[in-house]
Amino acid sequence: MSSRTSFLGSPIPFPPATAAAKTKLKPRHQLPTINMSTSNSNPITTLTKLLWGRSLPPQLLISTVRTTWSAAWQLMMSQLAPSDPAGRYTRPASQFKIPTTLNLSNQNLHLYIALPCPWAHRTLIVRALKGLEEFVPVSIAAPGIDGSWEFRDSTVPVLDKDILVPSLDKANGRKTLKEVYNLRRGGYNGRSTVPMLWNVDKKEVVCNESYDIIELFNSGLNDVARNPGLDLSPPPLKKKIDEWNQIIYPNVNNGVYRCGFAQSQEAYDSAVNELFSTLDMIDDHLGSDRYLCGDALTLADVCLFTTLIRFDLVYNVLFKCTKKKLIEYPNLHGYMQDIYQIPKVAATCNFEAIMDGYYKILFPLNPGSIRPVIPSGCAPEVLSKPINREALSLIGNKC
Repeated sequence: MSSRTSFLGSPIPFPPATAAAKTKLKPRHQLPTINMSTSNSNPITTLTKLLWGRSLPPQLLISTVRTTWSAAWQLMMSQLAPSDPAGRYTRPASQFKIPTTLNLSNQNLHLYIALPCPWAHRTLIVRALKGLEEFVPVSIAAPGIDGSWEFRDSTVPVLDKDILVPSLDKANGRKTLKEVYNLRRGGYNGRSTVPMLWNVDKKEVVCNESYDIIELFNSGLNDVARNPGLDLSPPPLKKKIDEWNQIIYPNVNNGVYRCGFAQSQEAYDSAVNELFSTLDMIDDHLGSDRYLCGDALTLADVCLFTTLIRFDLVYNVLFKCTKKKLIEYPNLHGYMQDIYQIPKVAATCNFEAIMDGYYKILFPLNPGSIRPVIPSGCAPEVLSKPINREALSLIGNKC
């Protein structure tokens, strides 16, 4: 008997005669059957196989997806981040400002915030430093899948019991912040933003402009504050604080959003250059001064801190602020650590909630909603290490 060999040289035995008799050969021209209900298929995949075989031609697939996604992205970005004709992000103005003559120390106030938001974070920090937690209770919203602010109990455990977490609406029992805004007389059709200061008795929005709120908390509620002696905007420094804010707000606070929400290459290039030239300047300044205005913490520092604490967590990656990480700035990073270590500040920084609020919600910037790991330089144990910036206070207040 002869034998056959495979391409590896091993013998291949002939099949038994009975096996051939039992085998039914398929017709040569029988079409394959496509099972529409297979677990690993969907209608689009099935249609693709019928038309082109196992996959779309690569060029057609890429061009189709690119055109469709580009149109969808432009539509979503126009709703998420309004821009001017040049593609530059333009932040809408707040609708409710505090009248300068209004006395609120005898009012029943409630603060609405969200942990991912740097503008709301300002109000949490000043509220804590001034000791206003009892007089101004807080309800903490969380981002919903549709981008609205919702109230729900937190299901994410935190290692530190003092860290703030999302909550129910403690003042009005509503499910969304939009519902709270609509409680005001005449309703409300505008943007339901945080932070928002609410008058419980009058059911009215007092203010939703973050800087107005922190100025109120700093000096307008001293009659009820547990730390009335702290002044984050003392008269001798007021001019310098305003000068710093005029630099920090457009180039850093709003600057990271101008990078992330830019809708043209030119708009992005302009924003990112202004951002990092400003960070370079501030880092150089902080080489000899503990805080922006010397050895005194001010409202300008609070405003800068809430952007810096999110920089390596979010903005460096998601908003394409990639020229440098904050940890590469020795003075800025140390300055951020210094403020983080001030009693009560760390409790306002929920890093998991911050990252979820950006990576899982800003769909146009991160369609997969995958949240990266927390960078090692942003871990609480790293931020809590001694840095000895107190020594810079010996230089004195140079402002």
